[in-house]
Amino acid sequence: MSHIVIIGAGIGGLPTAYELRHLLPKSHQITLISESESFTFIPSLPWVALGLKSLKQIQLNIPKLIQNKGIEWVLGKVTGLDPQAQQINVGNTMIKYDYLIIATGASLNFSNVSGLGPINGYTQSVCNPHHALLALMAWNQFLLSPGSLVVGAVPGTSCFGPAYEFALLADFQLRRLKLRSKVPITLITPEPYAGHLGIGGMANSRELVKKCLQEREIEIVENAAISRISPNTIFLEDNRQFPFQYSMLLPPFNGPDFVRSYPGLADDKGFLPVLPTYQHPQFESIYAVGVVVKINPPESTSIPVGVPKTGQMTEAMGMAVAHNIAVKLGEIKPVSMTPTLAAICMADFGDKGIIFLADPVLPESATGNRRKSVAYSGRWVSWCKTLFELFFLAKMRWGMAVPFFESWGLRALGLKLIKPINVSEKVETQEFTLKV
Repeated sequence: MSHIVIIGAGIGGLPTAYELRHLLPKSHQITLISESESFTFIPSLPWVALGLKSLKQIQLNIPKLIQNKGIEWVLGKVTGLDPQAQQINVGNTMIKYDYLIIATGASLNFSNVSGLGPINGYTQSVCNPHHALLALMAWNQFLLSPGSLVVGAVPGTSCFGPAYEFALLADFQLRRLKLRSKVPITLITPEPYAGHLGIGGMANSRELVKKCLQEREIEIVENAAISRISPNTIFLEDNRQFPFQYSMLLPPFNGPDFVRSYPGLADDKGFLPVLPTYQHPQFESIYAVGVVVKINPPESTSIPVGVPKTGQMTEAMGMAVAHNIAVKLGEIKPVSMTPTLAAICMADFGDKGIIFLADPVLPESATGNRRKSVAYSGRWVSWCKTLFELFFLAKMRWGMAVPFFESWGLRALGLKLIKPINVSEKVETQEFTLKV
């Protein structure tokens, strides 16, 4: 019998636990560890922050979800990891593992810019449930005395979709409340251009994003580095200043502290290098899923930006990891898999939205191109995002990772989540190549 431990019960960890339980017989123990009892559908947090949806609507109780599903549950924070001894510490409890899957999601680096963040700074965030509720409280106060609204991201940010979504949803809400004329909106981004998204070359995303912002009379400040923030002013490195009454700025992401504290395990930001199997190159018992995976940007930019790891990419990583552990344990045919890193991102703007599709998320190294790269805009995108949220929450209730009909739907779009690994790829690490 083997013990597989999964740290994190979000969009990466929970579906991976379900897939492992589906692939492995009951003789293998699966333990899921999380700091919260709630599963949160993170992509919907901009709606929560603007009062369009309650947090309760996008959360599920994890202990109830996994009850009677053959998955053990530990509530707590991982404080230590010893890869040599293959053990972790959760508070005062030591847990041994045969395989460890790190799927913790993002650790938010608000210290990167003075004045950033809702706790020790002056800006709001939609990166976790607590921050979304704080953003909602601040938004309700803002509506009583509206003024300048500044939305965007600081250098090093890797997930830009929520910034565009928040700016355009705020515009939508303010128009409904007949307050838009009192609120000038500015979007500040470190991207070389709006719609770059940290990956560049995304079909017509540049034109679509810029058109949406201009139609809503939102000022765009591109290739901009925010250097510091005072209680009511954002300062750029080029000395430009932007006053605000309300600001939502996305921070850079880091890996978790327990990963960064072990020398040589991760890079200086806590991101883990992985093989195409999504195993760590030095510690074969450790796998990584989601934000904690180290992926290098496809191009250098004058202001640093990171590569996004979308929900679909994270799910694909989890499916590959579950499959590869089952192969290691001899429970399925010995064909290792790797995620395709195809990415679908839906951004809702209230009365319309944009869907981005990149397959793979980074251009293939051999050709310099993607197999597929499209962006579409329309009211139907808003409906699709709502339906996908409902579908994903339903999957988590059912205890299913990727139902067969979801796989069929992806195939109809010409997409796959995972694929077999070629022999030549087995020795390469994700840190140096994404040629899979």
